[in-house]
Amino acid sequence: MGWFWADPAPAPPRAPNPIPTPHASPPPGCPMHAPGAAAPATTAPPSGPPPTSACPYVPPDSTPTGRPSTLSKLNPLNYMPTHIPNTKSPHQSVTLPLSREPSTIPKGDGSGTWEYPSPQQMYNAMLRKGYTDTPADAVEAMVAVHNFLNEGAWAEIVEWERRFHRGMLEGVKRCVHGEEGSVSGADIGSDWPDEDTAPPRLTRFMGRPGDLTPKARILQALGSVWPARFGGEAPFDRHDWFVRRSLPGGGETEVRYVIDYYSGPPEESGEPVFFLDVRPAVDTPSAALARVARWGGDVWWRGTGGAL
Repeated sequence: MGWFWADPAPAPPRAPNPIPTPHASPPPGCPMHAPGAAAPATTAPPSGPPPTSACPYVPPDSTPTGRPSTLSKLNPLNYMPTHIPNTKSPHQSVTLPLSREPSTIPKGDGSGTWEYPSPQQMYNAMLRKGYTDTPADAVEAMVAVHNFLNEGAWAEIVEWERRFHRGMLEGVKRCVHGEEGSVSGADIGSDWPDEDTAPPRLTRFMGRPGDLTPKARILQALGSVWPARFGGEAPFDRHDWFVRRSLPGGGETEVRYVIDYYSGPPEESGEPVFFLDVRPAVDTPSAALARVARWGGDVWWRGTGGAL
């Protein structure tokens, strides 16, 4: 999920039992990451400590081999290759569309919205990742699923921002009526009702399919003890999205969101089903309180009969 290119990541999901290794694989219908993918390689530090006045960053050209490092070939906004060709691959028998669909997700620098890769770019990217057995005639459907999930993830993030961008007190007030009783919800999309502050923008993101979130680990541990309640598959992907939030009094701050992607049982028609668990990362006390407030508000609303 979560592939963008910049020009020059129902019922609640349940954890499996027993606890698997933190290398969940994507479902067959959405092969976005290689199993056991590791984080992007970093450039090895130079031998010997740098001078105290020197910048700790060593440009790729100064590496001992004189060749650019793997990291230097990646787009720092999404840790994907800077350039994915939009041309037909060798031995490709099916012609794929070259047009790219714009998303509704604003870029962090305000220069428009992020663009999704074309089906041809997606196919070339999957070949580069090692999915050489990917049927080319299925890529258009994969791109449609990919774009749909990213739009859904962004709608969930915007809902968090609608509730808490004006501060914790305002956020608690918006949460006391639970999920069903709230005036706004993720199902209304990414509409932004606040005319006094700018809507949130996505500055960068990264896929971390090999790193389970703490919540996913806890669910899997509970699944080993209580499989009837928490049994299920682990998330097949994880993304971290970094969002720029405009503050009511002026200024901005960056909020990191974590997204767990789960696959569910397919529909009777055979269509795949996915669940997204989107929430702010617990990087600050306010982020932790926001998660407690939203969860607690829903529990309160249901416990007091508001959902009846």
